[in-house]
This record gives sequence, C-alpha cells and structure tokens, in this order.
Amino acid sequence: MTHNWLMIVKHAAVASAMLAGLLTSHFAFAQNLKVGYVNVVKIIEQAPQGDAALKKLESEFGPRDRELRGMRDQIKNLEEDLDKNALVLKESERRDKERELLDLRRSLKRSTQEFREDYNLRRNEELSELQKIVYKAIVDIAKADKFDLIIHEGAVFASDRIDITEQVLKQLTSN
Repeated sequence: MTHNWLMIVKHAAVASAMLAGLLTSHFAFAQNLKVGYVNVVKIIEQAPQGDAALKKLESEFGPRDRELRGMRDQIKNLEEDLDKNALVLKESERRDKERELLDLRRSLKRSTQEFREDYNLRRNEELSELQKIVYKAIVDIAKADKFDLIIHEGAVFASDRIDITEQVLKQLTSN
C-alpha cells in the first residue's frame, strides 16, 4: 500500500515539475510578446475612406431621398387641402381626393421600404470594403512593427502604450 502512495507522490512531483517548467517557459515567452490594440470603430468613423464611402452613398441615394421628401410634401399638402375644403367639396370629389391620398401613402410606404433596403445593402457593401482596407492596414503595421498579437474587440482595457489606433489612422490618411 505504501508503495502505491510513493508512486503517486513521485508522479505528482514529476507533474508539478513539468507544470512549473511549462509556466516558466510561458512566462518567459509572454515577456517577449509584443501586443497592440486597435479601436476599429474609431478608425472606421474617422478614416478618410469612410468619409468617401458616405459621400458616395449620399450622391447615389440623394435623388431618391429628395423624391421621397417630395412625396411626403405632396401628401401633406393634399391632407391640408382635404381638411380645409372638406365641407365645400362634393361627396364624389372628397372620395376621389381621399383615394388619391390613400394611393400616395401606399406608394410612399412602398418606395420608402425599397429605399431603405437598397440603401442598407449598399451601405453594407461599402462598410465591407472599408473593413477590408482597415484590416490590411492593421496587418501591414503589425508585420512592419513585428507585433505578435493585435487585439481589437472585447478588450476590457488597453493602455496608450499598446494602442496603435492613431498609427493605423495615419496610414489610412496617407493612402
């Protein structure tokens, strides 16, 4: 029975020594680890490529947005006209204006939904392209400055010493 205990103690001692060796080697490695942090949200918000993407979307969707605003104004004017003249209009004229108003509201609702879907699709495409550009800039900096690890989301804290956000923004601005 004591022989089994001796074997267990020997194995535990060997396992402890191995664990201590592993921890020591990992600690030594961690001391040489170069880590960086990037605030990707800030980069996407402030990168000149983001401004260019927004301007592109505005020019592409601006005419449709103005058209929708025109439809809203037309509906508002028709509603005001109907309210103001409801008592003096013939029943058939009032029904025609109400039908026209209903048709305009349906058309506006449908056009607004299509606009939102199209805009969101294009915005997501532009955001995807911007994310690729930002990712490439981060990887280029990481390789050039010999980083072992770059963290972006999920970091609870990152000191200014390892934050390379401004460096990435500078590189994106120079491109």
